[in-house]
Amino acid sequence: MPGFELFGAEEKKEVQDVLDNGVLMRYGFDPMRNGHHKALELEKDLAKRMQTKYAQVVSSGTAALTVALASAEIGSGDEVIMPTFTFVASFEAILSVGAVPVLCDIDDTLTLDPKAVETAITPKTKAIMPVHMCGSMADLSALKAICDQHNLILLEDACQAIGGTYDNKPLGSYGDLGCFSFDYVKTITCGEGGGIITNSKKFADRAHKYQDHGHDHVGNDRGAETHPFLGYNYRLSELNAAVGIAQLRKLDTTLATQEKNYSILRHALEAIPEVTFRRVPETGVESYAFLNLFLPNENLARNAHKALGAHGVDACFYWFDNNWHYYKKWEHLLEQKSLGRLSEEVQNGLKKNNRSFEASDAWMGRTISCLIKLSWTEEEVNKRASKMVEAIKSVL
Repeated sequence: MPGFELFGAEEKKEVQDVLDNGVLMRYGFDPMRNGHHKALELEKDLAKRMQTKYAQVVSSGTAALTVALASAEIGSGDEVIMPTFTFVASFEAILSVGAVPVLCDIDDTLTLDPKAVETAITPKTKAIMPVHMCGSMADLSALKAICDQHNLILLEDACQAIGGTYDNKPLGSYGDLGCFSFDYVKTITCGEGGGIITNSKKFADRAHKYQDHGHDHVGNDRGAETHPFLGYNYRLSELNAAVGIAQLRKLDTTLATQEKNYSILRHALEAIPEVTFRRVPETGVESYAFLNLFLPNENLARNAHKALGAHGVDACFYWFDNNWHYYKKWEHLLEQKSLGRLSEEVQNGLKKNNRSFEASDAWMGRTISCLIKLSWTEEEVNKRASKMVEAIKSVL
């Protein structure tokens, strides 16, 4: 999955353009740029590739979620429904705008269960945030129907699934807003960076201003700009954007490589009756960034994960015990450990998360996810497949 595996002359050329100009900031200094505006170019390329009217690049995937939430006017005391299985950035972004993350069970897609979402909606709910973990998506049509019924924002956290599609639409473009991460270990990397896509001019205009201190970017004189509303600094540098331009051009090649390697591994594991695989919703096509499989029970999954390591199969994850990606280890969220003082409204809202999520545990306890790398040779993938089959069979 990591785009850094494909670093080459293309990235070096784009970065050298910036170094030759000497302008590392995306705004201002026009006489020095020689026509180069890398962040703007990346936004145009991203919008075109994702088939949306607008794109905004920012400093990280976390920043993308934060800016998207603010652009949708989600703030103090508002509730945002999110899954128990994601990266901590999802709830960090929600808290950063003063809203309340409300954890919700997942199903066999390893993403939000629409039935659980319906029961979690309250008068304070303002958005549903499905997180397309490990390369595949939630049942977006069901979630969109819920959003339409309750007048809610559908915000796609597609940070781990760029390149996947749903109903022939790129992931991130199905909802009101979609977010990507371009950090060092993502399918497309800027080193650090993120992106927001939308078809809403209102959300796009707000995002454009909010990510740069609320500047309206009218005219060429930074000192003459006005501030329609408060904002913060989530700008992406020209150096980071330059890397992203070259990486985005490689996306189709990257996806084809991921699918090829994924298919070899999956075909080998399908021969084991006890192994099943995550459900990809109808009309969905995953990005093939991870191979996600289920064992019959938690004990077998734990043993299989250990056996994979013992057989030399790296980059396989048992998320159930993971500090970063599953609610059981989010004591800082569940126990409300914050350096800043949380409002009483947020504290009370967070108490909803101090409960058990049996449905999520039932799926995550059985799940192993294996990263799909881009640099493997066909021989290496086939050897890996054989080792994975041998390791899993050894515990059955």
